[in-house]
Amino acid sequence: MSEHAGAPDEELIALLKRTLPFSSVSAEILQRVAALSRREIFGPGRRLYNVGDASDDVYVVLSGSVQHTLGAEVGAKDALRILVPGEVFGWAALLESQPGRLATATTLERSELVRINGEALLGILDADPAAGQVVMSRFAALINTDYTVPEARARVRGVTSVAPAARPATAPQRGAMSGLALNVYRISQWLKSPRPYFMVLGFAIFLGFWYLATEVWRLPRFKEMPGLTVVLKEWLNPDPVYGLSLHSPEYYTHIWFSVRRVALAFFLATALGVPLGLFLGWSQKFREYVFPVFETLRPIPILAWVPLSILMFKLPESSVLFLTFLASFFATALNTMLGVQSIDESYTRAASCLGASKWQVFRHVIVPGSLPFVFTGLQISVGVAWFSLVAAEMVSGQYGLGYVINTSYTDVKYPTIVIGMITLGAVGYITSAMVRIAGDHLMQWRVRELALGGR
Repeated sequence: MSEHAGAPDEELIALLKRTLPFSSVSAEILQRVAALSRREIFGPGRRLYNVGDASDDVYVVLSGSVQHTLGAEVGAKDALRILVPGEVFGWAALLESQPGRLATATTLERSELVRINGEALLGILDADPAAGQVVMSRFAALINTDYTVPEARARVRGVTSVAPAARPATAPQRGAMSGLALNVYRISQWLKSPRPYFMVLGFAIFLGFWYLATEVWRLPRFKEMPGLTVVLKEWLNPDPVYGLSLHSPEYYTHIWFSVRRVALAFFLATALGVPLGLFLGWSQKFREYVFPVFETLRPIPILAWVPLSILMFKLPESSVLFLTFLASFFATALNTMLGVQSIDESYTRAASCLGASKWQVFRHVIVPGSLPFVFTGLQISVGVAWFSLVAAEMVSGQYGLGYVINTSYTDVKYPTIVIGMITLGAVGYITSAMVRIAGDHLMQWRVRELALGGR
């Protein structure tokens, strides 16, 4: 038998607010959903429902854990999930033409759940079509990504108070959405926010201060620097005074050499750093052997490695690649290790209790759980690769943006120094954005959560 316990509205509202489907709806709707919710306590091993049972209610885990196993006929990629506090299940009550349950749900320990009647919930959402579209589209994304249910089976029931053509486009439409659609939605929400306009204002303030400090006020620290108009004239000049502009082929040759070096070094750092970080975070014995050496080498500046790199590698190009790789490798490995260590141990314990082998735990728990940290590390890694590349090209390179900056200082070509620096920043920004896009593609569950949350 389940134990019933009354809960204050505020407590239920706070719980619902932490779940993906209800995270951004109004307080009024949350209060109405909380009013029709029931909080129940179940002992360990309690079967909540079986495949084919009537699908009347939606559940939210408040405490404990629940084993959720989809039937083979559903065709989900991962049929088994262990649900922890804050997760939602029982969503078959919201699907189109689905009278019965698609899964079995069993408590693994003493668990407290919130039960919400599906028909009553749809009634609340029908009364507010805009909010209803948001909630139901989030349920669709949740079913399709977290539960890996095919799109054909993950069709949630629509909000019926308004005709489809009249429904406001405040959120992605119901049904599973592609990563491209979510990225487009994120961009549209970003353009509606004040952030892009603050960004433009920030650049305007920076460029205005540069112009005033160097060409109008001629402040002591800035009067020897090339001014904004001087740099722009040189950069756009078909016949540049100092030999480098948007119209000179050498400019793009330097960019190509730098991009190629960073790409090769970043690829090597990712291929070696991510596996090393995974094992450092996963295996305590491996970490005890390797991490002290890793932490001893990591703080050594890149310039300190220059003499050894010249001795180890006879070709200058190999030396540049090694120096660029080094800093990127340490950043990648460290962030990956932190990502593994951030995973809640209850996930690995639950998987082991259900009979998963070490390899299955590593593949299905450790690797996916660490991905947000991994891609954060890769964004840092590609930036660090550009830092170290400039130092390497200054001492060992013959082409590249670092080489341009160094030789321009030696030859007193100050506008070219600034052109090289701005180009370096722009190309570095583009490469970091490419890493973010790759991360969004591989972690579409996280893109959906951020996009549907308006972030």
